[in-house]
Amino acid sequence: MKDSENPAFQKIHQIADEMKSIKTKGRLLEFIAEILMKYDRYSLAVISARARDEVECLPEPYRTKLLPYAKEWFFGRYHRILLNYRRGDFKKNCSLISDPETFEKYCEMIPKACFDEKKEGHRFVDKEKKPLYDLFYYLLCAYAMFVEEEPGHPPGTPFPGGFEVTQNSEGYFCPIRDKEEDIFYSVCNFCPAKQDENNI
Repeated sequence: MKDSENPAFQKIHQIADEMKSIKTKGRLLEFIAEILMKYDRYSLAVISARARDEVECLPEPYRTKLLPYAKEWFFGRYHRILLNYRRGDFKKNCSLISDPETFEKYCEMIPKACFDEKKEGHRFVDKEKKPLYDLFYYLLCAYAMFVEEEPGHPPGTPFPGGFEVTQNSEGYFCPIRDKEEDIFYSVCNFCPAKQDENNI
């Protein structure tokens, strides 16, 4: 099946185009939440299985260290988005997205990432539905990076070698921030964290 024949193709392009036009954090929260609420229980179960499987294939002791952050990365953010939406927080947040240029580039990247055939497939996902599952991930990261202005990887997330995402009075710092530039679809290229100078 060609990408253009996939029912998700037009939907994801439309979502990315609409999201790109958003100017405020409150509206972005509202927009993302309303899309996420359209994912049914089956889709959420598949997405959860994907996330769990990606962690379980990692070697110990790194796997155990990463697990709680992987849970926060996906479903901690998912539940926080829906909670904030149901409380009406988006109505109170009229702050402008602080880095609109990076945000627009992120939105332009999403459809390309969701339909990139070179990206590794997954045993839980059929080809037709995979782009929508990938979209879920990119929406969660959009909320974290452009609404909460947090790193794509939650603070404390460990990486091989003993490094982790940290936070101090000067902001967030990540050991791989500037090491993912060759990976076009990596959220690290759009992340508000700075490169950790202790791991250059």
